[in-house]
Amino acid sequence: MKVLLILGCLVGCILADTYITNPRGSNNRLNENTATRTNGNRLFDSQNNARGGHNTGDRWSGAAGNDPKKQYAMQYYASGGSEEEASKMIVEWTNQHGCGGNKDSPHKTNCNIVIQMMCMTNGTDSDYPSGTSTNANDVGERNAYIRDGTNTGTQAYAQPNAKEYTDEDVDDRNTRYNARMKTNYNNNAADRGLHETVYWYDMCRFRGANRGLYIADQDLDKGSLGYVGSERTRQNDDGTRRGYECPEERDHYPYWQPTHQEEEMDSDVQRTPWIDIAICPVTVVIATGLLRAQRTRTQDGGV
Repeated sequence: MKVLLILGCLVGCILADTYITNPRGSNNRLNENTATRTNGNRLFDSQNNARGGHNTGDRWSGAAGNDPKKQYAMQYYASGGSEEEASKMIVEWTNQHGCGGNKDSPHKTNCNIVIQMMCMTNGTDSDYPSGTSTNANDVGERNAYIRDGTNTGTQAYAQPNAKEYTDEDVDDRNTRYNARMKTNYNNNAADRGLHETVYWYDMCRFRGANRGLYIADQDLDKGSLGYVGSERTRQNDDGTRRGYECPEERDHYPYWQPTHQEEEMDSDVQRTPWIDIAICPVTVVIATGLLRAQRTRTQDGGV
């Protein structure tokens, strides 16, 4: 579950069938007045069926409708900047499935919960992106502003053409790619929710799937580029898109791509936007392995 916080900080648990109660998890809900959510593919794959989750609140007694200024964003206050003044926020959730083992078989019902975050500064109400202009400033704002949105639709996406990968002329490949991505950036809708960027998802489509992963009896089909990309996994064999989330990163931890946690970032290297907050494993042995892998990913740019 992922939830929009004040200052645009998203907190997520990458375990399926999990319901976050504090901070409030959306389960892809927005402003529905029904028991079921409208669009399970709006921002991410919560895998929590169609029920549960919290709407984005209304700031006043009337419905916010299409006006983001009338939405209420949860606010959390810190006591101070020093370690002695540090505030703590309790994170609460429920698991739909069992978690933990027993003394005879500690891995019988094994699970590991990873809590991650992604942050940006929201600014004030006047900074909220609006309109459909294609000037560079407006397009940049719409593509970089994390938001709940006011429309339950999913952001648009023009998928790559095989010639962007197979054309022998490098200039032609680049021309095709740049034209398509310009369309993707221009089509970003201010009234629709946004977590990851379209660039993040597009790189997921170009990146070949890790063929060493367990896929059970699934037959992963080739995508529009003519090969199996990272948008296809055992749990997403048909490549369904949910927001701009990368399915391979969602389904596997730690992810083997470099992260934003490095002090110096190379813009030529694709990076997951999610930063680890906590790892809640069943056993110390599992915790040690996860931390070792995460440390390698952070320091060396990948595993």
